[in-house]
Amino acid sequence: MISKILIANRGEVALRVIRACHELDIPCVAVYSEADVDSMHVIEADEKVCIGPGPVSESYLKIPNIIGAAQITGCDAIHPGYGFLAENPDFVLTCEDNDLIFIGPGAGVMRRMGDKSLAKQAMIQARIPVVPGSRGTVADAAAAAKLAAEYGYPVMIKASAGGGGRGMRLVPSPEEMGNLFNMACSEAETAFGDGAVYLEKAIAGPHHVEVQVLVDRAGSVLALGERDCSVQRRHQKLIEESPSPLLDLETRKKLAEAAAAACRACGYVNAGTIEFLVDDERNFYFMEMNTRVQVEHPVSEMVTGVDIVREQIRVARGDLLPMTGAIQPRGHAIEMRINAEDPANDFRPNTGTISRYIPPGGPGVRVDSHLYEGYTIPVFYDSLLAKLIVWDSDRPAAIRRALRALDEFVIEGVTTNKELCARILEAPAFRKGEYSTAFIEENAALLVP
Repeated sequence: MISKILIANRGEVALRVIRACHELDIPCVAVYSEADVDSMHVIEADEKVCIGPGPVSESYLKIPNIIGAAQITGCDAIHPGYGFLAENPDFVLTCEDNDLIFIGPGAGVMRRMGDKSLAKQAMIQARIPVVPGSRGTVADAAAAAKLAAEYGYPVMIKASAGGGGRGMRLVPSPEEMGNLFNMACSEAETAFGDGAVYLEKAIAGPHHVEVQVLVDRAGSVLALGERDCSVQRRHQKLIEESPSPLLDLETRKKLAEAAAAACRACGYVNAGTIEFLVDDERNFYFMEMNTRVQVEHPVSEMVTGVDIVREQIRVARGDLLPMTGAIQPRGHAIEMRINAEDPANDFRPNTGTISRYIPPGGPGVRVDSHLYEGYTIPVFYDSLLAKLIVWDSDRPAAIRRALRALDEFVIEGVTTNKELCARILEAPAFRKGEYSTAFIEENAALLVP
């Protein structure tokens, strides 16, 4: 049994986990940095422990401080949320060494699937289509150029140890390989402490489609449909929707089967996401696996009725999933990430104090946020302020509801991308569902008010 959970995260995701804990009647402990003393997750938790100064390296990434906080408050489990230590296998092992249940997959599978080159090899063995590319990491620019000549340009250089667009470069020609390869390695080293990269053939006009899964300790898999995450800026997701407007029933079924096969191939347990690149002919290729709950998990919750975070906790304490197989999505859901950033100035992040905050409401509208009037946004963390999620009976109705909710949403005191989200939803290509990961670059005029 799990009797008390420490949440090793902050902001809206920490608040999301707190709510799931309370619905399961499990007390929870919030950790916080000195910069987060007034954050909503600290206010709502049953107990709180300060783990250090504002910089993440001195607080949320400080494993001894988090383990110590769990021990002094009598916790027997830790939920990592997403980001920070959520995909750190050393943290998982440290939890196990201190008799703490890690609410997520084991360290071995996390290490294997977190290394993109190893994950790719596992998928090849499971006969899941993968993007043509290197069988492992690439030693230097010369080796990358040799492979690129074999596959044909353009190619993608990607960090082996991370994601979120960091350590990733599109190489359009041989002349640019040396410089872009070194930039990718340097960025990967800075972001993940590991400069190793691998190479893939670039798929023209790809769609980013991912399948949400839950797996219990008996190996039973539940696939909760797919999410289309193709609207991105700088390789980071901005708008997600489910189901994908690109897929037909046959491709949807094949994606769910591939995701389940991927989980079984690596012995996965708990919540995870299998990410694919899909071309215009609906051919799909494994891209990576996220061994955690994702920012956009509410989209899948809205179309399936499954509380993913609550199921994470249940699986971690040994419960079996109440259903398995693949759930057909009901209706249509869209999530918009509301960030403190200026789209007209290269998405420059900003901070400040929230002077006015009025979230939207009404049927089919959900807001996941830690904001309130008077809250000061710290300078140390991600620019995500809120996630606005809407549901309706079909895609056109969901788009209309999303526009209505955005119009109602009031956040003052900082610059946000709220109006950009509205312009994207109104764009003809988005309305038709005919967009790829190049949508923002192809519609740069949307960035200017």
